[in-house]
Amino acid sequence: MIDVTQQINAVQRKVGTRVLAAGEARTVTISQTFGAAIEDVWDACTSAERIPRWFLPVSGDLRPGGHYQLAGNAGGTIERCDPPKSFFATWEYGGEVSWIEVRLTAEAAGQTRMEIEHIAHVDDQRWAEFGPGAVGIGWDMVVMGLSLHLSGSQAVDPQHSAAWAASGEGKRFMKLSGARWCEAHIASGDGEADARAKAARTLAAYTGAPAEPAG
Repeated sequence: MIDVTQQINAVQRKVGTRVLAAGEARTVTISQTFGAAIEDVWDACTSAERIPRWFLPVSGDLRPGGHYQLAGNAGGTIERCDPPKSFFATWEYGGEVSWIEVRLTAEAAGQTRMEIEHIAHVDDQRWAEFGPGAVGIGWDMVVMGLSLHLSGSQAVDPQHSAAWAASGEGKRFMKLSGARWCEAHIASGDGEADARAKAARTLAAYTGAPAEPAG
């Protein structure tokens, strides 16, 4: 499906804080540079016809003020949109509300850098138990799908994707992603023991393996 190590190394990850009107929040930011023009990356991220090719089927009104729904996953409201540079939306899942901001920057030679920032309340229960990897591993898999799509790969096959995620390579991808998010968590200034314990719980939830502290 993809070179796991190469994809993990192509991504940058950061854990931080941000102040919103709703109060202080924790942030998880993932970024990667793609060999595609900014207009193409923007279209891939905002077109109801293209999003299912690399992520999930999406329904709703994909315009400012409109509500979107990803099949079997999150939905929300598109609060701001500045084509082809950025959009900001709520991310509503499992009875909890967080936010996402997607930012695109055109770089030299037809390349585009994409940043996805996921923003959650400091008292978010998922964060308290699992830390940044809870959403971070998922975003790593999303960015991998977009990378494959922009490189010309075939559209996502849900059954194939599920089989890959359950395979040895899929679990290795999650383990490497979880370890990198743990490193980013520690680099943000949080306690190492707590960060490793949360990372272990996250990986166990994703893979079904026993929760062993991240090394």
